Amino acid sequence: MEDLTTLETVVIAIVEGLTEFLPVSSTGHMIIAQNVLGVESTEFVKAFTFIIQFGAILSVVCLYWKRFFRLNREPAPAGASALKRFLHKFDFYWKLLVAFIPAAVLGLLFSDAIDAMLESVTVVAVMLIVGGVFMLFCDKIFSHGSEDTKLTEKRAFCIGLFQCISMIPGVSRSMATIVGGMAQKLTRKAAAEFSFFLAVPTMFAATVYKMFKLFKDGGTEIIMNNLSPLIVGNVVAFVVALLAIKFFISFVTKYGFKAFGWYRIIVGGIILIMLLTGHDLRMV
Repeated sequence: MEDLTTLETVVIAIVEGLTEFLPVSSTGHMIIAQNVLGVESTEFVKAFTFIIQFGAILSVVCLYWKRFFRLNREPAPAGASALKRFLHKFDFYWKLLVAFIPAAVLGLLFSDAIDAMLESVTVVAVMLIVGGVFMLFCDKIFSHGSEDTKLTEKRAFCIGLFQCISMIPGVSRSMATIVGGMAQKLTRKAAAEFSFFLAVPTMFAATVYKMFKLFKDGGTEIIMNNLSPLIVGNVVAFVVALLAIKFFISFVTKYGFKAFGWYRIIVGGIILIMLLTGHDLRMV
């Protein structure tokens, strides 16, 4: 028996595709969606929310494939060692690896604590509000930044440290990494695009890790019984994420982050009020 109905699968996948690359927290919104739909948080459902991220990251590879699958053709600095020449050739992938390492290390060390926080809608609501307030002012905070889009190893690593904050549900991986990029004086567009690129190894690793844990804990039968939701979920997340990325780059370049800040505050505030007044989020 499948853990998710077709409607539940499609709704959660749409939420994932819409919010994964927007600075509003995809994990937080999927937790909210599960509660609204009354979906039981089974081991498969927990894994499902990570696995369908694979569909979303494929949208990045599809949209930016010319930039994603290329080597650095600029000549290496004169007198560079063999290692530096190698790293220079694979500069794009090396910077992604440097930025990915902090989250990979902390994710492995604190996996259980992160899973525990995923159960809390209250944490999501609070962090949506906190992040929203910050986003109202982040354009002004980083308005002094240069228009330098060159990504150094140091900048990549710092962005990777910012990404670690997004392990708290409701923070938003996209918001954390974009803010990290702007803090390193990248333009909004350059920071957003690197955030998309960094999502590929980060979310792919999270997907593989969740699949491994599920299989290790005897979840082979669970996966086989839920192949349909997994396939549908990934396809829906892929298509919706394609549209969301195109919209986001255009919108944020022109208007900044204030609209997303107000959205986070309103959604987080409504949920927090409902929880504090003893109301159930379930609609079904």
